[in-house]
Amino acid sequence: MPDYTDKEYDALDEYYTKNPPKVSGGGKSGFFAKHKGRIIIVDKLSADLLRVKAAAEHTAAGAIIGAESE
Repeated sequence: MPDYTDKEYDALDEYYTKNPPKVSGGGKSGFFAKHKGRIIIVDKLSADLLRVKAAAEHTAAGAIIGAESE
């Protein structure tokens, strides 16, 4: 990343504040929009456990999580 001066940073900040970048899909096509309410965050140990259990059962980790919550 290039080194900008404070003046250049201020100019970029002002430009993007007045002209925000356009995003496609109207906010409905991104990963988080498509998976709203179905994303979980786990630590590495839990993720490894889910992967191993899914591989042993020849299924997806999501199916294991769904089965556990029922």
